[in-house]
This record gives sequence, C-alpha cells and structure tokens, in this order.
Amino acid sequence: MSEKKLTYRDAGVDIDAGNEAVERIKKILKSSSRIVPGGEEVGGIGGFSGLFRPKLGNYRNPLLVASTDSVGTKILIAIQHKILEGIGQDCVAMCVNDVIVGGARPLFFLDYIGTGHISPDEIEILVGSINRACEESDCLLIGGEIAEISTMYDPGQTDLAGFVVGIVDSDRVIDGHDVKPGDTLLGIASSGIHSNGFSLVRKLMEMGTWELESPLSGSEKPLIREILEPTRLYVRPLLKLIDELGAGVKACAHITGGGLLENIIRSMPAGLGVRIDHTTWQRQLVFHLIQQTAQLPDNEMYRTFNCGIGFTVIVSPWDAERAVNILEGAGEKVYKIGEVVERRGDQPGVVII
Repeated sequence: MSEKKLTYRDAGVDIDAGNEAVERIKKILKSSSRIVPGGEEVGGIGGFSGLFRPKLGNYRNPLLVASTDSVGTKILIAIQHKILEGIGQDCVAMCVNDVIVGGARPLFFLDYIGTGHISPDEIEILVGSINRACEESDCLLIGGEIAEISTMYDPGQTDLAGFVVGIVDSDRVIDGHDVKPGDTLLGIASSGIHSNGFSLVRKLMEMGTWELESPLSGSEKPLIREILEPTRLYVRPLLKLIDELGAGVKACAHITGGGLLENIIRSMPAGLGVRIDHTTWQRQLVFHLIQQTAQLPDNEMYRTFNCGIGFTVIVSPWDAERAVNILEGAGEKVYKIGEVVERRGDQPGVVII
C-alpha cells in the first residue's frame, strides 16, 4: 500500500476554490432583484435546487416552455483572448431567444459551468454576465452547477451551458399555423456573429492573416471584439410586439445553427417558403471578412451564419409597418427582407435573391 496520502485537490478538484466561487456568486445575485414580471424566487441561492413562484393570474391555460443550449466553441476564443464579459450573455441569449419564438415569457434560468480548474475570478465574470443578461430578459438566475473535471477539460478550458423555463398561454402560442403566401418577412438585426459558426471562425483565425487587435476599415473596435460581440437579447422587444400586435405575429425564428436557410422554414407550415432580397439589409463587416477569407459561396454563408439578421418575424402585409414601428421603438433595427411564397415539390424553402 502506498504511504503517500492523496487529497481531492491532488485528484484535480479544489473544494476551497469552488466554495470561494459560490460565495462570489451569492454576492452577485444578492445585489439584483429576485422578482421579475413572471414571478419571484423563493428561498434564495445555496440549496440543492432553485425554487420559483410563478405569477399565473394572467394565464387561463398556461404551458411551460423549456430550452437548453451552450455557447459552443466561441468560449475557447474568449478564454484565449481573456475577454469573458459577454460569454454569459451568449449563453442566456441562445436559450431565451428560443423560447420567445413560441411567444413564451422566460421565467427562470440555470447554468452549468464545466472546467478543468476552478478560477473564482473567471467564474465571477461568467456568472455576472449571465445574471445581467437574465435581468435584461426579465428572468431570474435561480441556480446552477460548477463542475471541476480536470480529466475531461484541459487546463484553461471551460464549457458553459444554460437552461431556461418560460410560460405562455395555450391560445397565444406562436406556431406559424396562420402563415399564408404574401405575408411579410421582417428581419431584426443581429449584433454580429452571435454564437454559431465558430468552428469555422477559429479555423480562419488560426491561419494568422487577421489583425485581431486592429479594427476593420469602417469599424471603431478591434476585430477580436467584433468577433466576440455578445448575442443580442430579443425578449423585451418581441414581448412588446406580441403584446401590442397579438395574433398578428404569425411566426418567429431565431437564426442560429443552419443560418437563414434552415431556421425560417422551421416556423412555417409545409408547402410554404420565403423569398428574401439580400439587398434590404447590410451585413456587418465581419461577415464580409469571413466570406472573403474562407472563399465561401453565398449559399454556404447563409447556411452557416446569421449574416446580419438574428431573428425573423412573419406578419400580414397590412401589419408590417406597425410591427416595424413597434420593434424600432424598442430599440431594434428592422428590415422588410422578404415574403412568404408557395413551395412545390423539391423547391428550396428559402430563396435568397
């Protein structure tokens, strides 16, 4: 038998660092309100699970809506360049933007952080960013998990995933059933790449031809900041649109993996597609750089990236102008980018002209 004593820290788990990280998280959450329009936290942070009391007075037949997602390989770039401030927002946005597609109000959020070594400073930045994004989306961060797994993650590696639960009345679910040919497709601007396509972006960065600390011509911030610009949060603007336009909001799509070509048709009945005019909006400079460096054809760009449109909404033509005004009044850049068309046989669901 070996005479050497082994501790949990020797095996790769630092309980003291984990406890310090938890105490910092508690301070972050104590400094924010624990009540949101959809309900309130019960019991506080630190237990084995989070408790949430929903406000059900405005719902006749409420449905719970859930979504989960991760930041993906974008977090590797953020860690490498020590720019973690927006990664928590990416994680929240990828989840809450999905539940708002169906018209649901986010209620509460949970996070999972897996890492090779717990850094309380890093955890504090990540959770602080998550909490701020939750506040901007009117939902509560009510718990999470920090897992130190040195045998799974290399030193300096961290993974981040999130889980959200929302609520919607059954007769207000947005499911695209009423979409018709001739309806208008609105595109809401993205803040940049958001959180998809980063496996390709990392490959392009490894080529070493990009000057990451310099701004692109026509931009004011360094390229690395453009690349890591956090995913836009669409919850408040979309809830405002839904509240004011009601059933006039026929379908929505969050433009994530699969880009414009694969996400929009997920929200529409079979036999319908959309025709999009690419000249109706202007892509951010970073997309031009990606396409030029990778020499990607247009079709592959639209299938991989959001290309400047992070969220789409389908409305009747007579509601289009009002919808644009509501969204612009909520601070969004909105464009009439196309219309719904009939699709026959093996015709593509999305045609970009």
